[in-house]
Amino acid sequence: MMLLSFTVLGAQPSPQTASPSITFRLRVEDLAREPVHAIALRCHVRIDPRGRRYTQEEKSRLYELFGDPSQWDKSLQLVTMAQTAVMVPSFTGTTECDVVLPCTYDLEVASAKYLHAIREGDVPLVFLFSGMAFRTGLVQPVPWDREASYRMPASVWRSTMDRFFPGGGWLRVSSDTIDRLQAFRGRQALVSWDDVIDRLFAQAEPSVEEEIA
Repeated sequence: MMLLSFTVLGAQPSPQTASPSITFRLRVEDLAREPVHAIALRCHVRIDPRGRRYTQEEKSRLYELFGDPSQWDKSLQLVTMAQTAVMVPSFTGTTECDVVLPCTYDLEVASAKYLHAIREGDVPLVFLFSGMAFRTGLVQPVPWDREASYRMPASVWRSTMDRFFPGGGWLRVSSDTIDRLQAFRGRQALVSWDDVIDRLFAQAEPSVEEEIA
């Protein structure tokens, strides 16, 4: 069994990618200090919502995901953010590499709901590692219990999304709903989709509008 240790050093929006992603800087240490030819490393990243405090506004935005705060002792569970893989090149002792993690602004996805709700402070992340490591004439699995914690600034995710959705985000709705919204927009001669939503809110029952607010 290899004596591997992993530490996440930092995070930043990935440059020049076709879709939103975050690049994490990872330090890998082999405590045996023997030559390692390569590691085919898999990373499973989860959000640990129990690892921070929340403002009243954040609790309100997280209602859809976790329910009322009075239920959080049971409902506040780990949320999968993403999975990815990286090939760690040859090293002896210690090396560093980048782990590029894909992200989404699809608010049907639990991780996007959480990250959209957190505007300030840190996001507690847990990295779970697995894979295969290669030495001369030897192939060994990465120990199943290898993991690392990292508190990612919430601004990193928001900056990542701002590159692709500056000043906004997106919602996934059915084709029928899009047709109805387009027809409503045309009849009302509205300029933007924000205007469409504002007009629909204004026409809603007062009790419904107050509940949404």
